Amino acid sequence: MKPPEPDHQLFERLRAGQEQAFVALYHRRQPALYRFALQMSGSAPVAEDIVQEVFLALLREECGYDPERGSLVAYLFGIARKLLLRQFERRRLDVPVDTGGAEEGRFTEPVDASDPLADLAARERVEALRRAVSSLPRRYREVVVLCDLEEVDYAETAAALGCPIGTVRSRLHRARLMLAGKLREERHGGASIPAWKAARCAI
Repeated sequence: MKPPEPDHQLFERLRAGQEQAFVALYHRRQPALYRFALQMSGSAPVAEDIVQEVFLALLREECGYDPERGSLVAYLFGIARKLLLRQFERRRLDVPVDTGGAEEGRFTEPVDASDPLADLAARERVEALRRAVSSLPRRYREVVVLCDLEEVDYAETAAALGCPIGTVRSRLHRARLMLAGKLREERHGGASIPAWKAARCAI
């Protein structure tokens, strides 16, 4: 089986005017970018606009992506983050948000269909995680979404956020502690979920 074409090669073909390369990149990276924008903004229309702007940026003559300076995925998340920051400034969206039921497929947990009580408990844990992530301050929310929910590595997250890897690590550590506290507050009876495990099992 032929391995998938690397992002930077697709980008080079895109810049050469090959439409299929753009379509391939879009289908590969759009879902994660949309989820990131949705979790950060709490608004599906805003997330859709952000993704559209990110891919339009790739088509512009002044597109500044340089494969020598980092991965394309980090560059795309970086653009999305800058666009979100502008949205926050204009609409004052940098407050705890409620994502409602949006993107349910991203927050799922295996359940035993024969045990309705286990199903209910699992759904309550997922809802608690969603609320906890959404209530984090922006700089902590973005590292949790990128590193724990989207599984972007620390180096690419650092490149997307424009900060050192050490800052990503410290923010993620702090964010997980905050999540653990929020989940403990929302727990129903039993022991709370370790935040980092909850984030991964809810993907």
